[in-house]
Amino acid sequence: MTDSRPWRGVLVATALPLNDDLSVDYDAYAEHCAWLVANGCDGVVPNGSLGEYQVLTPEERTRVVETAVAAIGGGRVMPGVAAYGSAEARRWAEQAGEAGCGAVMLLPPNAYRADERSVLAHYAEVARAGLPVVAYNNPIDTKVDLVPELLAQLHGEGHIQGVKEFSGDVRRAYRIAELAPELDLLIGADDVALELALAGAKGWVAGYPNALPAACVELYRAAAAGDLAAAEPLYRQLHPLLRWDSKVEFVQAIKLSMDLAGRHGGSCRPPRVPLLPAQEAAVRAATEKALAAGLA
Repeated sequence: MTDSRPWRGVLVATALPLNDDLSVDYDAYAEHCAWLVANGCDGVVPNGSLGEYQVLTPEERTRVVETAVAAIGGGRVMPGVAAYGSAEARRWAEQAGEAGCGAVMLLPPNAYRADERSVLAHYAEVARAGLPVVAYNNPIDTKVDLVPELLAQLHGEGHIQGVKEFSGDVRRAYRIAELAPELDLLIGADDVALELALAGAKGWVAGYPNALPAACVELYRAAAAGDLAAAEPLYRQLHPLLRWDSKVEFVQAIKLSMDLAGRHGGSCRPPRVPLLPAQEAAVRAATEKALAAGLA
């Protein structure tokens, strides 16, 4: 892990353990962050969508970041700083800096379908907080698409240093590399991890290492090294689980896999509801198969 680019390698978009009353279990979260690093992950991304940031109070959101930093060091922590307003997102970036984090991850404006000028202004404002910004492109959920041309412009103006690419369109990797060769591409969806690693991704903001960190790290390292003989069979074994990262119920699915792997997954805050019986059965079967194969 290079300190100057702390977003490189496998960074886990951490799920957030909750108590039975749905309050945050900070002790379990600290232990989880330390466990992920002990199992080969390079860092964590708290307060992403997998961390249910939208349903946390400002106090909880602040403490989650501080808990991660205390557990594994700020150089390994890249919090999500998404917010409806640019001023609020900048305040979260400033909070991350005060906590000792090395970088932040930022969605475009996502309360409405922002135009290109709004997107540029949003990233410019948050970049003023002084921390390196990794953009997060999730056009499926945000309805704002950070296309390669727009990413190149954001990078050229110094607003972003990397991008978590979740569109699922692996062709974009090559276009981004042409337009902005110094912009770090990060795998943003678990079920295109092999394809984007082979295309030159410098890191993976990953969901499924919450349950199976060692196997996911092994997959990334092999794929990034171009070792298809090692990576491809592992990817096929993991893919029935990895594809849940791109489904609407990704938080519930990953938390269920964590429970089955002996971690603290547990329930989610509303409006998320439990998996349907058929969904739960599918996640359970795929997880148990992975565990039986020794992938834990």
